[in-house]
Amino acid sequence: MLKIAYDPIYAHPLPPGHRFPMLKYELIPGQLLHEGTITPENLFSPNILDEKSILLTHDANYWQQLRDLTLSPKDQRRTGFPLTAQLIERERRIAQGTIDGCSYAMQYGVAFNVAGGTHHAGTNWGEGFCLLNDQAIAANYLLYNAICKFILIIDLDVHQGNGTAQIFEHEPRVFTFSMHGDKNFPFRKERSDLDIPLEDGIEDEQYLSILKSTLPTLIEKAKPDFIFYLSGVDVLRSDKLGKLSLTKEGCKERDRYVLELCRFHNIPVQISMGGGYSPDIKDIVEAHCNTYRVANELYF
Repeated sequence: MLKIAYDPIYAHPLPPGHRFPMLKYELIPGQLLHEGTITPENLFSPNILDEKSILLTHDANYWQQLRDLTLSPKDQRRTGFPLTAQLIERERRIAQGTIDGCSYAMQYGVAFNVAGGTHHAGTNWGEGFCLLNDQAIAANYLLYNAICKFILIIDLDVHQGNGTAQIFEHEPRVFTFSMHGDKNFPFRKERSDLDIPLEDGIEDEQYLSILKSTLPTLIEKAKPDFIFYLSGVDVLRSDKLGKLSLTKEGCKERDRYVLELCRFHNIPVQISMGGGYSPDIKDIVEAHCNTYRVANELYF
């Protein structure tokens, strides 16, 4: 069964200027339900992540400032969000949803989080609409509890997963792979285990060629027993914050290729949705829904 973490708080209200990006968190499950790709049974609402699990990844002082709403105005601006108790609850539920998704992925092969992909959050900072790094938290949870021995993080968001790279810089049991726009945010990049910076305007054929020449060898060499996939759709030509030129069909083929490899190698994969900022919300929702459709087709 395809299991998907979703809670209404994912789309919690924000001041003007912040609301549009949150719409997709309601519209994605709504569309999938409407078309019959999923039923309500596929959705689950995560609990609030405990502090112990947060502190496996994030610095205690940083977490306390988030929890107590004492993060400095400068650091709040860096996150892109005004700090509220509801926002912190949202972040904790998203991260718990990714942890829960790992268990479902081990049972069914694949699982999703409607939100997540908060890869700009480092050990002691938030940035770019990311406060707690959900996939890093889940990876450390798997390692700490001896559930997995070696993890591969595949980050295909248009922006480099700088927070994830920094968190696992000295962790040999996690391999971080980020394929992203070279001349895009974050402008100060961290070093992933493998970074592939892409030139502006790259289209489907070249993008997929690079991915297909890289990923099989990476999986063969790393031999992970768990994969996290960040499937941002800000690689689309229409995206206002991305500088690449993929079509929705190319983005769907990207997802199909990643999931076919995971399934071929029998490696469970948890998917967080990452970015998507096209001016027309329909483009964002359709591209994200394609990821679910492909998974449903391949696994179920």
